[in-house]
Amino acid sequence: MLKKLEAENHAQPFRGPFTITRVLPGGILGNKTADPAFGSLANIDHAVMKKGLTIKMHEHVNDEILSYVGSGVMHHKDSAGFEASIARGKLMMMNAGASFWHEEKVKDDEVEMLQIFVRPNETNLSSEIQFHDKPVDNRNWYVMVGPEGSEAPLYVRQNVYILDAHPKAGEELEVPTYDGHKPILYVMNGEITLQGLTIGKQEAVTDLVNPLPPLVANEDTTIVLFFVDRNAPMSMEGTISGLRQE
Repeated sequence: MLKKLEAENHAQPFRGPFTITRVLPGGILGNKTADPAFGSLANIDHAVMKKGLTIKMHEHVNDEILSYVGSGVMHHKDSAGFEASIARGKLMMMNAGASFWHEEKVKDDEVEMLQIFVRPNETNLSSEIQFHDKPVDNRNWYVMVGPEGSEAPLYVRQNVYILDAHPKAGEELEVPTYDGHKPILYVMNGEITLQGLTIGKQEAVTDLVNPLPPLVANEDTTIVLFFVDRNAPMSMEGTISGLRQE
């Protein structure tokens, strides 16, 4: 049975030049529990960052963070000595591990991006950073992230896969499957329909029993698809990924 996470349920812990809509994927299950995650997929921060914004150097511990930019350019600097401009098609994975510091700046047009937080399988792993250039308008699925040892270009220390697609209005797209994993599909921008169920911007859909059915894009759409092993061990010590509901 399809389950939908509606946009009206999301909190906004930050508003103003740096606005975060915090998507807690566990809410799609309808459980009123202390843990808002979908297995090790802790949260999706859908951020809008205004021109001139600087988020000063700050620390993450035990967070695996994928930065996925939809528009604009975010300038990154970190404790490992890397500086990079992150834009559409330029992915960044911060495997924070025991400690990782980074800073973000927006110098020009505003940035819309996702920061996707995954709980690692162990606490206090090594601190690493990865970058990958991908197609910007792939209409079919592109595998961006997978577990260590998989064929994905970026790895996460967890049994999670992350894909994206950019179907055009009117196009139909089959949804793949991964054995032992449950899907959750997030609409960053646009709108899709699955079996008569409409999923719009900042909404998500899952089915814990059956594979997700084919989707139709009602307009040009950006979608991010997660496959999560909900039984995998995970650290609850993350700076952001370890947060629970009060």
